[in-house]
Amino acid sequence: MNEEGAGPAERLLALIGTHRDSIREALDDEAYAVLLTRLTALAEAAPDDGRAVRRALQGVRLALVRALPLDHPVYLALDDVRHTAAPPGPETVVGAQELLAWFRLPSPAREPSYGTDPGPVNGTDPEPAEPVYRADPEQDQLLQAPALSADEARIRCGGAPPPELIRLRDRRDGERYPEFQFPEDGGTPHEVVLEVNRLLLAEIDPWGAAAWWLSLNTWLGGTPASLLGRLPDHRLVGAAGALAEGE
Repeated sequence: MNEEGAGPAERLLALIGTHRDSIREALDDEAYAVLLTRLTALAEAAPDDGRAVRRALQGVRLALVRALPLDHPVYLALDDVRHTAAPPGPETVVGAQELLAWFRLPSPAREPSYGTDPGPVNGTDPEPAEPVYRADPEQDQLLQAPALSADEARIRCGGAPPPELIRLRDRRDGERYPEFQFPEDGGTPHEVVLEVNRLLLAEIDPWGAAAWWLSLNTWLGGTPASLLGRLPDHRLVGAAGALAEGE
């Protein structure tokens, strides 16, 4: 990627490529997996859909803001992307695709990977390979929280659930919508949940958003999900906003 004449988005991606080894060293496995997931979302965005590209790019920025040390060269370029008014161009998607090639990212980790076909053995076709799933203890733990099925969520929403809702894909039980997003006495999703989920980019990183809601937050004094209705909504929004801004 050539930085000359490029905008903030393209310059950021070029920097990520230049410093990809030190980024890998700075990020633990979880943070690195989130970064790759968000780079994948950017690489798969329609180049002519400026809103989708900007949203996916914001996901990449947040993944780095939350994980990189403050003195890392890439961290210093993140504010340029956040504050620029210039829309990211098609080159942003191309840059993300190049980055993924450099990182040699395989198919998305949450999809099943299948064994290679060794070809006929002794003139007979081999048995079809069984899907092999990568175990993820943190995801399995999040899936233990009470949740609604896709049909139940559709009924509660009166139609298709809004994209801001956290939707977790369970390889055994299908789509799961964490129950805390809905009032206990029935009804549509909490408005504050939708607002916070937008800040957390739940549409791009539902696992990260779910982890925020269901993990202890020392600033709030509990898990955000358990504090719904007990704390003013603006406290929850403020805590999520601080995370989104890297504060």
